[in-house]
Amino acid sequence: MSQENQRIPAGAQEIVFDHVVKTYPGATSPAVDDLSLTVPAGEICVLLGPSGSGKTTALMMVNRLAEPTGGDIRIGDRSIRDLDPIQLRRSIGYVIQQAGLFPHLTIAANIATVPKVLGWDKKRVNDRVAEMLDLVGLPLAEFGSRYPAQLSGGQRQRVGIARALAADPPVMLMDEPFGALDPITREHVQDEFLALHERIRKTVIFVSHDIDEAVKMGDRVAIFREGGKLAQYDTPQTLLKEPCDDFVARFVGADRGLRRLSLMRLADLEPSAGTAVSDAVGELPGLPADASLRSALSLMVAEGTDAVRVTGEDHTVLGTVTLDAIRKAGAA
Repeated sequence: MSQENQRIPAGAQEIVFDHVVKTYPGATSPAVDDLSLTVPAGEICVLLGPSGSGKTTALMMVNRLAEPTGGDIRIGDRSIRDLDPIQLRRSIGYVIQQAGLFPHLTIAANIATVPKVLGWDKKRVNDRVAEMLDLVGLPLAEFGSRYPAQLSGGQRQRVGIARALAADPPVMLMDEPFGALDPITREHVQDEFLALHERIRKTVIFVSHDIDEAVKMGDRVAIFREGGKLAQYDTPQTLLKEPCDDFVARFVGADRGLRRLSLMRLADLEPSAGTAVSDAVGELPGLPADASLRSALSLMVAEGTDAVRVTGEDHTVLGTVTLDAIRKAGAA
């Protein structure tokens, strides 16, 4: 079989776990036990669960860093068992904590690693490096000749993402990629990645230990129990509103109502000036229409008001959203 046929085709691909089992030699129970779920093409699936629940093992089986003991994993219409492990890994972007950059290589050379291994010509490699650095907001002229030690943690993580995307993989695997960043940088890089994903629409499997991160990043979230069993696989909204059992309810937290508010935007409530506040709209604290209801609630508490002014992209006032409207939205 040709090297090209050993690779996953370009373009976002669906990932299917079909009754997958992983038991390590000498273990008395599986690390992953009968896992079945489908990640639709172009979506982000976050794997979440307590330590030792098998989420990282599940991730590693996709690129065969851990070989499944039973069942199958398919990317598009191809079983990973039918693909050469090395070629499979070159077809998949991989991002880990601390970015995993080669410290002795420049930023440009780090990003060029996989395209060079795949035999791309020099011009194509150079063009791709420049494109990827521009994509993550680190211009080649300024950052290409630097070394990882000369970058901040957030910049290194962005380079790690650029390197993972360099060969245009259909699938990205991300193992707690932002876990080592400080909270402010972490939130900023999360936002950057979500904005980037809107443009590139890769299929992403993302391991996290943080429910807030999972709710923010995931189109779908898979919660694992200890012993590698899947407890629930749903959209963040459904997971927070309808946990399937006490284990999931405890895991997502007693404040899951607040987390649901973080998924809803002020624009979703069709802001209206309303008779009660129309005369004082200009005096109310303001937020853009794409701000979350959780942000609006926090602002109301901080300012001691029962409404916020909602503004559009051109800073025009769209209306207001009241505390009562947020309360009703959270209960719906």
